[in-house]
Amino acid sequence: MVHLLSMFTTISKRFSGMQLIAGGFFIIILIGTLLLMLPFATRPGEDTSFFTALFTATSATCVTGLIVVDTFTHWTLFGQIVLLCLIQIGGLGFITIGITVSMLLRRKIGLKERGLIQESFNVIELRGTVRLTKRVMFGTLVFELTGAVILACCFIPRMGFLQGLYYGIFHSISAFCNAGFDLMGRYTPFSSLTAYYNHPVVVITIILMIVIGGIGFIVWNDLYEYRLHFRRYTLHTKIVITSTVILIFGGALVFYCIEGNRLFADMNIANKILSSLFCSVTPRTAGFNTTDVGAMTDAGKLVTVILMFIGGAPGSTAGGVKVTSIVVLFVYIKATLTRTMGYNIFGRRLEDEALRKASAVFCLNLTLAMTAVIILCGIQNFNGTDALVEVFSAISTVGMTAGLTTRLNTASQLIIILLMYMGRVGSLSFAMSFTDKKKIAHVMQPAEKINIG
Repeated sequence: MVHLLSMFTTISKRFSGMQLIAGGFFIIILIGTLLLMLPFATRPGEDTSFFTALFTATSATCVTGLIVVDTFTHWTLFGQIVLLCLIQIGGLGFITIGITVSMLLRRKIGLKERGLIQESFNVIELRGTVRLTKRVMFGTLVFELTGAVILACCFIPRMGFLQGLYYGIFHSISAFCNAGFDLMGRYTPFSSLTAYYNHPVVVITIILMIVIGGIGFIVWNDLYEYRLHFRRYTLHTKIVITSTVILIFGGALVFYCIEGNRLFADMNIANKILSSLFCSVTPRTAGFNTTDVGAMTDAGKLVTVILMFIGGAPGSTAGGVKVTSIVVLFVYIKATLTRTMGYNIFGRRLEDEALRKASAVFCLNLTLAMTAVIILCGIQNFNGTDALVEVFSAISTVGMTAGLTTRLNTASQLIIILLMYMGRVGSLSFAMSFTDKKKIAHVMQPAEKINIG
């Protein structure tokens, strides 16, 4: 282990932080693919091709949850544990785990390593990154253990002690890391959590795990230091918490209105509310489902696509363009419409750099997703709405599907694999990893006005 860490430190000096993160995820995916191709990773009678292993390893490492084979019926206990390890590494980031191992071995964390932590967590300041890493690892352990105990108590009466405990641990980690992998194929393949749609403890626990993992480690730090003193939070935390609450309850209300007398028609009011909340939370970006996504109305699917595109918070286990990007764009629109100087929110002015990054991420993700939708529909003649769900689910690392994943041919699988990878690394970060060390001359060109709108 010491030798590996020394080698990592040597390599890190030759590449930028973005390049290391992109390359590191690529290597982990390849290792996961090779492990899943081992004979004892697959159940007897099942066949695992290279593309099946690659797709599954990418989905697990990128904490997406899209699967071409059912997790329980196809993979042995060894294969499932490999997936669980990939999910944990992908959720926290291999940089975080590597630095934690270094701290446990009492190795000095230098400036380069602190910079990698800053890049991995997407924090603004270099100061306090080691302390933040310790809090992240401790918080992860506490939340995942708590979730595992609660879920195990729900599963044990039906499955027995050992099986129920294992299921509790697996689904707690999967939910916290926003991965969406499940083992409920033991009852019905590809069923996710539909058998528990009316079990409030399971549903609410999964919802809380998804939200806690999706609000981001920076928000955790503020909540730990300032408790419930909202005014003392950083602007980032204020934006994340406010937008998260609005999206959860606003989305739930929309789903209740759209699907209340359709997809949820046979449920009582309590289960309708529970299902509406779950449908609002899981697209950002967990991938579990308690109802059949394919049976949703087109309106419900489009709302799901919008929530998937938005995603969670920066520096979290969630994907998407992130809530902060959307808020920044809305603040800019408001400032433009009201002819206000500066982009102001919560008594603070946003920097121009925030607007540039938010616009780049929004446009890049939208362009990649829509291009992929067109290609998928052209290759396999998929329904447009279902293709939207599939593609935005991949690039936002969600894992929800309207039933297309198992029907993807090799070319379509490669497209989805690339989208999952870029969604986890970050489409902007992935693009910048190729230009990060290039010296670009910043020359101001002559200005000229053009017509807009």
